[in-house]
Amino acid sequence: MKHAASRALHAYWDRLRGTRAAPDRADVDPGAIRSLLGDVYLLELGTPRKITIRLAGTRLCTLFCRELKGASLDSLFALEARDEIADLVAEVTGSVIPMVAGIGGETAAGQTIDLELMALPLRHRGRTQARLVGSLAALDVPYWVGTVPVERLRIVSARRLYPGIVPLSQDGLNQEGLDHQERPRPTGRLKILPGGRA
Repeated sequence: MKHAASRALHAYWDRLRGTRAAPDRADVDPGAIRSLLGDVYLLELGTPRKITIRLAGTRLCTLFCRELKGASLDSLFALEARDEIADLVAEVTGSVIPMVAGIGGETAAGQTIDLELMALPLRHRGRTQARLVGSLAALDVPYWVGTVPVERLRIVSARRLYPGIVPLSQDGLNQEGLDHQERPRPTGRLKILPGGRA
Protein backbone atom coordinates (compact mmCIF):
# COMPACT_ATOMS: atom_id res chain seq x y z
CA MET A 1 0.00 0.00 0.00
CA LYS A 2 1.53 3.26 -1.13
CA HIS A 3 -0.97 5.84 0.13
CA ALA A 4 -1.39 6.73 3.81
CA ALA A 5 -5.20 6.75 3.38
CA SER A 6 -5.13 3.14 2.15
CA ARG A 7 -3.02 2.00 5.09
CA ALA A 8 -5.09 3.88 7.67
CA LEU A 9 -8.45 2.70 6.30
CA HIS A 10 -7.25 -0.90 6.09
CA ALA A 11 -5.97 -0.75 9.70
CA TYR A 12 -9.31 0.68 10.90
CA TRP A 13 -11.29 -1.97 8.97
CA ASP A 14 -9.06 -4.72 10.37
CA ARG A 15 -9.60 -3.50 13.97
CA LEU A 16 -13.38 -3.42 13.45
CA ARG A 17 -13.31 -6.88 11.88
CA GLY A 18 -11.71 -8.60 14.87
CA THR A 19 -12.12 -12.35 14.36
CA ARG A 20 -14.89 -11.96 11.76
CA ALA A 21 -14.33 -12.16 8.02
CA ALA A 22 -15.59 -8.57 7.66
CA PRO A 23 -17.04 -5.90 9.95
CA ASP A 24 -20.67 -4.84 9.81
CA ARG A 25 -21.67 -1.63 8.02
CA ALA A 26 -23.16 -0.39 11.31
CA ASP A 27 -19.74 -0.74 13.00
CA VAL A 28 -18.20 1.99 10.83
CA ASP A 29 -18.02 5.31 12.68
CA PRO A 30 -17.26 8.20 10.29
CA GLY A 31 -15.92 10.23 13.22
CA ALA A 32 -13.19 7.66 13.82
CA ILE A 33 -11.86 8.14 10.27
CA ARG A 34 -12.67 11.84 9.79
CA SER A 35 -9.22 12.65 8.35
CA LEU A 36 -9.74 10.00 5.64
CA LEU A 37 -13.33 10.82 4.66
CA GLY A 38 -12.35 12.98 1.70
CA ASP A 39 -10.93 9.89 -0.05
CA VAL A 40 -13.52 7.35 1.15
CA TYR A 41 -16.39 5.80 -0.81
CA LEU A 42 -19.19 3.38 0.08
CA LEU A 43 -20.65 1.10 -2.59
CA GLU A 44 -24.03 -0.61 -2.71
CA LEU A 45 -24.14 -3.85 -4.66
CA GLY A 46 -27.48 -4.51 -6.26
CA THR A 47 -28.29 -6.93 -9.05
CA PRO A 48 -25.26 -8.52 -10.74
CA ARG A 49 -22.97 -5.85 -12.23
CA LYS A 50 -25.05 -2.99 -10.72
CA ILE A 51 -22.72 -1.16 -8.33
CA THR A 52 -23.90 2.22 -7.01
CA ILE A 53 -21.83 4.80 -5.16
CA ARG A 54 -23.76 5.50 -1.94
CA LEU A 55 -21.23 7.96 -0.49
CA ALA A 56 -18.16 9.67 -1.92
CA GLY A 57 -15.73 11.96 -0.11
CA THR A 58 -15.03 15.55 -1.15
CA ARG A 59 -11.56 14.85 -2.57
CA LEU A 60 -13.06 12.04 -4.65
CA CYS A 61 -15.77 14.31 -6.04
CA THR A 62 -13.13 17.00 -6.71
CA LEU A 63 -11.21 14.54 -8.92
CA PHE A 64 -14.24 14.16 -11.18
CA CYS A 65 -15.50 17.76 -10.71
CA ARG A 66 -18.96 16.47 -9.80
CA GLU A 67 -21.02 14.85 -7.06
CA LEU A 68 -20.64 11.07 -7.26
CA LYS A 69 -23.39 9.97 -4.88
CA GLY A 70 -25.87 7.83 -6.81
CA ALA A 71 -23.55 7.35 -9.79
CA SER A 72 -22.76 3.91 -11.15
CA LEU A 73 -19.20 2.83 -10.31
CA ASP A 74 -18.53 1.64 -13.86
CA SER A 75 -19.36 5.13 -15.22
CA LEU A 76 -16.00 6.30 -13.80
CA PHE A 77 -14.09 3.72 -15.83
CA ALA A 78 -13.16 3.51 -19.50
CA LEU A 79 -15.47 1.22 -21.47
CA GLU A 80 -12.82 -1.49 -21.82
CA ALA A 81 -12.12 -1.41 -18.03
CA ARG A 82 -15.72 -1.77 -16.81
CA ASP A 83 -15.70 -5.56 -16.68
CA GLU A 84 -12.42 -5.45 -14.76
CA ILE A 85 -13.75 -3.17 -12.01
CA ALA A 86 -16.91 -5.29 -11.72
CA ASP A 87 -14.68 -8.38 -11.43
CA LEU A 88 -12.58 -6.71 -8.73
CA VAL A 89 -15.66 -5.83 -6.66
CA ALA A 90 -17.05 -9.35 -7.12
CA GLU A 91 -13.69 -10.82 -6.06
CA VAL A 92 -13.61 -8.72 -2.86
CA THR A 93 -17.19 -9.45 -1.85
CA GLY A 94 -17.14 -13.10 -2.93
CA SER A 95 -13.85 -14.02 -1.24
CA VAL A 96 -14.27 -11.50 1.62
CA ILE A 97 -10.61 -10.58 1.11
CA PRO A 98 -9.64 -6.91 0.65
CA MET A 99 -7.80 -5.74 -2.44
CA VAL A 100 -5.61 -2.78 -3.26
CA ALA A 101 -5.28 -1.63 -6.86
CA GLY A 102 -3.19 0.81 -8.83
CA ILE A 103 -5.48 2.99 -10.94
CA GLY A 104 -4.62 5.24 -13.84
CA GLY A 105 -6.86 8.25 -14.47
CA GLU A 106 -7.06 10.41 -17.59
CA THR A 107 -8.79 13.66 -18.54
CA ALA A 108 -10.39 14.35 -21.92
CA ALA A 109 -7.25 16.33 -22.82
CA GLY A 110 -4.98 13.39 -22.00
CA GLN A 111 -3.66 14.58 -18.62
CA THR A 112 -2.95 11.63 -16.34
CA ILE A 113 -3.04 10.89 -12.63
CA ASP A 114 -1.92 7.88 -10.59
CA LEU A 115 -4.33 6.70 -7.89
CA GLU A 116 -4.57 3.92 -5.35
CA LEU A 117 -7.86 2.14 -4.73
CA MET A 118 -8.57 0.25 -1.52
CA ALA A 119 -11.60 -2.11 -1.51
CA LEU A 120 -12.81 -3.61 1.79
CA PRO A 121 -15.86 -5.88 2.21
CA LEU A 122 -18.59 -5.01 4.72
CA ARG A 123 -21.45 -7.08 6.10
CA HIS A 124 -24.89 -5.51 5.76
CA ARG A 125 -27.98 -7.20 7.16
CA GLY A 126 -26.10 -10.49 7.38
CA ARG A 127 -24.73 -10.39 3.82
CA THR A 128 -21.16 -9.70 2.67
CA GLN A 129 -22.19 -9.13 -0.94
CA ALA A 130 -24.19 -5.97 -0.24
CA ARG A 131 -21.71 -3.21 0.73
CA LEU A 132 -18.09 -2.32 0.15
CA VAL A 133 -16.07 0.52 1.67
CA GLY A 134 -12.79 1.83 0.37
CA SER A 135 -10.68 4.76 -0.64
CA LEU A 136 -9.47 6.21 -3.92
CA ALA A 137 -6.57 8.60 -3.41
CA ALA A 138 -4.10 10.36 -5.68
CA LEU A 139 -0.46 9.41 -5.15
CA ASP A 140 0.49 12.93 -6.29
CA VAL A 141 -2.03 15.72 -6.83
CA PRO A 142 -1.45 17.56 -10.15
CA TYR A 143 -2.14 21.30 -10.35
CA TRP A 144 -5.21 20.75 -12.56
CA VAL A 145 -7.19 18.60 -10.09
CA GLY A 146 -10.49 20.29 -9.31
CA THR A 147 -10.55 22.34 -12.50
CA VAL A 148 -10.30 19.58 -15.12
CA PRO A 149 -12.35 16.41 -14.48
CA VAL A 150 -10.89 12.93 -14.66
CA GLU A 151 -12.98 11.30 -17.39
CA ARG A 152 -11.91 7.66 -17.29
CA LEU A 153 -10.12 5.25 -14.99
CA ARG A 154 -8.26 2.02 -15.73
CA ILE A 155 -6.96 -0.72 -13.42
CA VAL A 156 -3.18 -0.96 -13.73
CA SER A 157 -2.57 -3.64 -11.08
CA ALA A 158 -4.37 -5.34 -8.18
CA ARG A 159 -3.47 -7.57 -5.27
CA ARG A 160 -5.26 -9.29 -2.40
CA LEU A 161 -4.56 -8.37 1.22
CA TYR A 162 -4.76 -11.60 3.17
CA PRO A 163 -5.66 -11.52 6.89
CA GLY A 164 -2.69 -11.07 9.19
CA ILE A 165 -0.63 -9.08 6.69
CA VAL A 166 1.34 -6.19 8.12
CA PRO A 167 0.86 -3.37 5.59
CA LEU A 168 4.00 -2.65 3.60
CA SER A 169 5.75 0.68 3.59
CA GLN A 170 6.77 2.38 0.34
CA ASP A 171 10.08 0.51 0.35
CA GLY A 172 8.17 -2.79 0.21
CA LEU A 173 9.06 -3.89 3.73
CA ASN A 174 6.72 -4.55 6.61
CA GLN A 175 7.19 -3.11 10.10
CA GLU A 176 9.67 -5.87 10.97
CA GLY A 177 11.72 -5.10 7.85
CA LEU A 178 10.70 -8.36 6.16
CA ASP A 179 9.72 -8.56 2.53
CA HIS A 180 6.63 -10.83 2.35
CA GLN A 181 6.19 -12.01 -1.23
CA GLU A 182 4.19 -14.77 -2.86
CA ARG A 183 3.51 -15.92 -6.37
CA PRO A 184 0.82 -13.97 -8.25
CA ARG A 185 -2.59 -15.62 -8.25
CA PRO A 186 -4.49 -15.03 -11.50
CA THR A 187 -8.20 -14.32 -11.15
CA GLY A 188 -10.41 -13.43 -14.11
CA ARG A 189 -9.03 -10.53 -16.10
CA LEU A 190 -7.32 -8.96 -13.08
CA LYS A 191 -3.55 -8.97 -12.77
CA ILE A 192 -2.76 -9.92 -9.17
CA LEU A 193 0.65 -8.74 -7.98
CA PRO A 194 2.64 -10.35 -5.16
CA GLY A 195 1.23 -9.21 -1.83
CA GLY A 196 2.29 -11.61 0.87
CA ARG A 197 0.76 -13.75 3.55
CA ALA A 198 1.69 -13.86 7.22
